[in-house]
Amino acid sequence: MKSIFDQVARDCSKKVTQSYSTSFSIATKLLAPSIRQDIYNIYGFVRFADEIVDTFHDFNKEDLLNEFEEELYKALERKISLNPILNSFQETVHKYNIPKNLYDAFLRSMRKDLSKSTYKTQEEYEDYIYGSADVVGLMCLKVFVKGDDEMYERLKQDAMKLGSAFQKVNFLRDLKADFEELSRSYFPNANLEQLDEATKKEIIDEIEADFKAGLRGISQLPVEAKLGVYTAYIYYLKLLHKLKQTPSLEIKNTRISVPNYTKASLLAKSFISCRLNLI
Repeated sequence: MKSIFDQVARDCSKKVTQSYSTSFSIATKLLAPSIRQDIYNIYGFVRFADEIVDTFHDFNKEDLLNEFEEELYKALERKISLNPILNSFQETVHKYNIPKNLYDAFLRSMRKDLSKSTYKTQEEYEDYIYGSADVVGLMCLKVFVKGDDEMYERLKQDAMKLGSAFQKVNFLRDLKADFEELSRSYFPNANLEQLDEATKKEIIDEIEADFKAGLRGISQLPVEAKLGVYTAYIYYLKLLHKLKQTPSLEIKNTRISVPNYTKASLLAKSFISCRLNLI
């Protein structure tokens, strides 16, 4: 039965989310059931594409990404795919009329990771972040507003800023792995071999401004989405705070994280804030 196949595909996307990101999985569980699965479906899609370019070192990454992209467009045209991740993603794309330019931009940024290792200008940097993060926020926003085009347009810029903030925190947290293992340097005009406090402060100031805009958007989200998105927001804000308190040279040599007991505390805080309508 097709319905069984579709449910298995959805379960695969959920499993991908739970396996790859504890924090995102927790935040997604706090979304209303009516939209939760569609966020799993989006995450599964972006995670698989990201895995191709970041970790499949023993395989031809370009061939794999080409095949993944070809299968995506076949799935969207046919409204079915034997790749369960793409089958569930196409379901969400059609359900919420997610624009083609969003997932096209995402795949373009993933493709850059195959050959581009340094972003020397602000324009290059912002273009990569738009494709790798901002559009993911916009795809999720399409789900959150459930077809309300006026709300989507109103919250669009803030959703992009929140996506940018999350991505930039990831860049700063993963500085060691990106630079030493993947030979990538995303921050323009930054000497990552000798990251100094002044450069770190510029990066963090930029991220804090993005977070401020992101919070403004979160406060206007429908109730079905607010708790989950706010939980992700405060987790990343906590991670940024830890990075801010960590000496710049230490960031280059270690990977900063938020322990599980702190995550539990942040979850409680976000729940109370939402229940008391404090955001």
